[in-house]
Amino acid sequence: MGQCYGQLSLEERVEIYRLHAGGKSQNQIADALNRAPSTISRELRRNSRPTKVWKGGYEPVRAQQLAERRRRQDGRFKLARQSDLRDCVGKSLAMGHSPEQIAGRLALEHGRVIISHESIYRFIYHRTAQKDYWHRLLPCHKLRRGHRRRPSGSPASFIKQRRSIDERPCEVEDRQTSGHWEADFMLFARYGQGLLVLHERQTRFSIVLHPLDRKAVPTARNIARQLGKLPQTLRKTISFDNGTEFAEHHRLHNAIGVQTFFCDPHSPWQKGGVENSIGRLRRSLPRKTDLKSISAAALRRLTQRLNDTPRKCLDFKTPAEAFSKLKSAVALQT
Repeated sequence: MGQCYGQLSLEERVEIYRLHAGGKSQNQIADALNRAPSTISRELRRNSRPTKVWKGGYEPVRAQQLAERRRRQDGRFKLARQSDLRDCVGKSLAMGHSPEQIAGRLALEHGRVIISHESIYRFIYHRTAQKDYWHRLLPCHKLRRGHRRRPSGSPASFIKQRRSIDERPCEVEDRQTSGHWEADFMLFARYGQGLLVLHERQTRFSIVLHPLDRKAVPTARNIARQLGKLPQTLRKTISFDNGTEFAEHHRLHNAIGVQTFFCDPHSPWQKGGVENSIGRLRRSLPRKTDLKSISAAALRRLTQRLNDTPRKCLDFKTPAEAFSKLKSAVALQT
């Protein structure tokens, strides 16, 4: 008995039709084609079923077309065929990585493309349609993307020595120069609770602090304490929104020699790096979270996970790797 497991060709399907119509049994057809009887049985069963537009019966050309269509559809779901790869992707999704980060990191580690992020998305939403709800593993757990923004008043006019982001050095924009930071508070539903997030624009490295309050003077001191640990070349500018918690920004000028700049009102995208970091943290710390229940060790772990997530803009290296390399390069120059 033959043991050939390749795809049936059109010529073989024509022969199956001829022998089957001539009254040959499935075993006899299998012997004639050097195929397994199960192959013949499956071929006749799946391609002879009646439909709304087909009365039933086996027809070789139609069977070939159906097989090619199934092959195209199955090809969309590489993860369905490769269980090891599916498990790897599932674990990375559970860690909060996006499909694009997963695909990029796999390509970086193996030196070639293993799977595209579009293939991962197609598999996720296919399984979601089958009521497996794979979309819940996506970082934002959403079926639809987008958000609405409602502008409100701005205290920009009350901030002394405020300099517009338009005055910021041109080198900041392309992210090719180190030492340029963004800062913002990540707020929560409980009054007074918030995390101070500092974000380095070139490496996407983030520092997350849990201050006691959002008062302007302690906020300036916290920023000076964190950035003051770095060499001067790694702390040149910092950009804020127009919240009153940053009203004492001018203290940073003399304390650590950092220039400060402010976004235009209702323009958070002008400091998109720190907004992105806050969005990533929000996956593990939703707005209803009570920060009193989050220990310092747990916050450090979340920050480490944020900095250990591969980023497409860094060729799928992690912010921690990029920032460590940057500090080492600066240390060698001094």
